[in-house]
Amino acid sequence: MPIIKSAKKALRQSKKRRKRNLWYKERMKKAWKTGDLTQIYKTIDKAAKKGIIKENKAARKKSQAAKLCSSLTKDQESKVGSK
Repeated sequence: MPIIKSAKKALRQSKKRRKRNLWYKERMKKAWKTGDLTQIYKTIDKAAKKGIIKENKAARKKSQAAKLCSSLTKDQESKVGSK
């Protein structure tokens, strides 16, 4: 445990930031599981803006989400067309 006053404050700040960062990351995971592209983009952009993830990672995740959604819609179209 920290002894110096500034170290105590730094520890409090660190805990608060960690809690906030984990909350945003959980929201991103939940949005990813829903499969709603607009919701995924929204949560990723907010996390990048807040500094939770870096800009390049945000761009990469958005690209992955777009590919996933387009492949899902193609699969659904092919199933409907084959029936």
